[in-house]
Amino acid sequence: MKTLALTLCLLIAGAASAQAACYADYKAKRDDPLRLHYGVAEISPPCDQPEAAADELRPRLGSDGWKLLAIMSLFGEDGLEKRRDSAGDYYLRY
Repeated sequence: MKTLALTLCLLIAGAASAQAACYADYKAKRDDPLRLHYGVAEISPPCDQPEAAADELRPRLGSDGWKLLAIMSLFGEDGLEKRRDSAGDYYLRY
């Protein structure tokens, strides 16, 4: 019975770490007049599929008239602070 309980605890811990936060940094634009921005957004796991991240971000950005130009990279919480200043007002906005 102890082995079953330990196995369940390990599975739960593994599932929790697999659901760790994922983030994408991206570039977006608006036309007329042309405006560009760089931003950071939280995305759904997995953290290794740029096209899935793009599919998730397009409607969020589009709701404010922005068009996604590119996903720059995908990363975990360890990459947030170094991008905060560069993203400015678009840090975790979308």
